[in-house]
Parts: sequence; structure tokens; C-alpha cells
Amino acid sequence: MADKPAIVLVHGFWGGAAHWAKVIVELRQRGYTDLHAVENPLTSLADDAERTRKMVAQINGPVLLVGHSYGGAVITEAGDQPNVAGLVYIAAFAPDEGESPGQISEQLPPAAFANIAPDSDGYLWIAQDKFQESFCQDLPDDEALVMAVTQKAPLGSTFGDAVTAPAWKIKPTWYQVSTEDRMINPDNERRMARRMNPRTLIELPASHASLASRAKAVTDLIDQAANEVS
Repeated sequence: MADKPAIVLVHGFWGGAAHWAKVIVELRQRGYTDLHAVENPLTSLADDAERTRKMVAQINGPVLLVGHSYGGAVITEAGDQPNVAGLVYIAAFAPDEGESPGQISEQLPPAAFANIAPDSDGYLWIAQDKFQESFCQDLPDDEALVMAVTQKAPLGSTFGDAVTAPAWKIKPTWYQVSTEDRMINPDNERRMARRMNPRTLIELPASHASLASRAKAVTDLIDQAANEVS
């Protein structure tokens, strides 16, 4: 698919690149061959944005950046590169200039906020026995268990890192709201989506983990965005 952009998938808090597993398989089945998934350190917005920038810089030709959860803040910060053709937000943060994910969450706290706690090193964890109900209540028990045990905790300070120059102000965007999200308040998602005036805004009756529980519908949106920027 030479006329299609490369797709770079950017994960968020409490997971790694493998959270995109079902979307990756779905994209490949649709003929996408230039697929990449960033593994963010989750140590600061600057670190994560730089990791994403480095991956984008290795790709010749246009790139579609896709961010889930905090990954939306990462693509907002890193998406100003010349070969980035568009930004797709999957139940994701899309901060404005000077705004952090923490500030956004404080305005409309998510339902599962009480299930997150720091350890003695400052990393934030979702209690394992609360992970499914918090993050992925619409996934089977076995999948939720694996996500809970393999969760990748962010440094708590990352929540307070503010975006400097939002790429959504200069790049075309697409947004998916998860109406049953307990990690980002769905009304926060709607507010962030509306202010960026996306080309397409869809709502799915899904948990925060829509990329896993509704992979086909999420891939439909990515595919639409890829076709529109081609």
C-alpha cells in the first residue's frame, strides 16, 4: 500500500506497545504493512515525545500517529514533525498549550481515580484486583488479568507534564470517545475532541481499553484517517 501512510501506534499509561495487538492484526489484514508501535518509557512527557519523534524520524514518507490514553498527550507533543500527516486519538488525552493530563483529570475526575496509588518509588499503579473494573471492564477475565499483571506504571510526575505546542492545532485529527471509560471521564474526552474540531468524532460503548475490546471499530477509524490523508 505505497499510497498509504505508515502508522505509528502510541500507547498510554498502564500498558505497553502490545496493548495494540488486536489493532495491529486488524490493520495487517486490511493490507497495511508499514506498522510501528512505540514503547514509551513513561518517565516524562519529554522522554516519551522524544522516543516517538525518533521513531517517526526513521520513516520515509507520511506518518499517521495514533495515540491511546496518555499516548494522546504524546502525539500532541510530538506530532509537529513535517512527515506527520494526521493524528488519531483513541479515548485519549489531547491537552492544549500549558495543559497537563493531571489538570484535565482534576476538572472531571474519572470513576476509577480511587483505584490508582503510588508506590515508594513514585510510580503509579492500578490495584491489580481493581484493574479490570477500572481499565477494561468489557474484556474477558483472562485478558484483563494479563493486562493487570503486565501493567506498565508511569512515574506519577508525568501526569503533571504540560504540552508545549499542541500538534492538533496544525494537523488534521480524528477522535474516538469511550462512553463507558472509567480512566478518563467521557465528558472530558468529548470536551477535548470538540475543541480540536476533528474531521471525524465517534463514540463507542466501550471501556478505556477500546483498542482491545472494540479493535475492529477502532481500526475502522484509523483506516478512515489513513485514506483521508493519502
